[in-house]
Amino acid sequence: MKILITGASGLVGSALVEFLFKKGHVIQCLQRNKEKDPERIWDTSILEVDKPDHVPFDAVIHLAGENVAGGRWDAARKERILRSRVDGTRQLVDALSKLQNRPKVFLSASATGYYGDCGNRDVDERSPLGSGFLAEVCRQWEEEALRAEQASIRVVLLRFGMILSPKGGALHKMLPAFKAGFGGVIGSGEQFISWTPIKDLTEIVHFLMINETASGPYNVIAPTPVTNRTFTKTLGEVLGRPTFFPAPAFLVRLIFGEMADEMVLSSCKAKPTRLLDAGYTFHEEDLRRTLESCMLR
Repeated sequence: MKILITGASGLVGSALVEFLFKKGHVIQCLQRNKEKDPERIWDTSILEVDKPDHVPFDAVIHLAGENVAGGRWDAARKERILRSRVDGTRQLVDALSKLQNRPKVFLSASATGYYGDCGNRDVDERSPLGSGFLAEVCRQWEEEALRAEQASIRVVLLRFGMILSPKGGALHKMLPAFKAGFGGVIGSGEQFISWTPIKDLTEIVHFLMINETASGPYNVIAPTPVTNRTFTKTLGEVLGRPTFFPAPAFLVRLIFGEMADEMVLSSCKAKPTRLLDAGYTFHEEDLRRTLESCMLR
């Protein structure tokens, strides 16, 4: 298949490019517009059909968006987070919809933040929209992606959880403190984490891309969510380091502001129900083995 990817240089994008290339697919990356036009996000010349060597794309994987954990949230950063996803997706869908030979499938990133803070309640793809800034971002983001269905393009919404990879992401940010022996439970430690091994993530995206019956939202997460307390203890044991330094909720809020309640202290006990129903078999469901794998690479 010929596949177009946005956000190819990110943690997920780079892993997907490597994985899909090994599968024998042809990969091209959609670049941002370099012209001085703030309203135009993408350089869509790659889609033009008047080039003699043009071959239509079979699939588009849309991953690009402002890093939600790139710094303390203020009004300007929240606006960039929202606009990068909503406007970026809208412009891409508009461009694809105008093509004579459209891709068969459009896979668009989203997040389990869609469900908001769920406490101890199990949620899956049938669960309603939650409350909060990230839930609203996901709602608008997914609505823009689903517009591609009007152009007869199959749409798959990829709701990612915490991505565990040896090459970056949340785990990479945690390791210095844990390796120094300063790791500890955050807040009550009872908030649930829905996590995604990078190996399964790439397999899942490919599985949903080639499965012609797959459409709509899918939780791209392991079927074994854990509490922050369990995650902390397990990571400490894998590293052979103590985890005696808790971070009280008030301190986390002082440091991270609104982002603390939306990301760090929020609980999401999500299940990949639709993936399991579709027949996907996970390679990594055990947190300890996943963390050990990340440490060994």
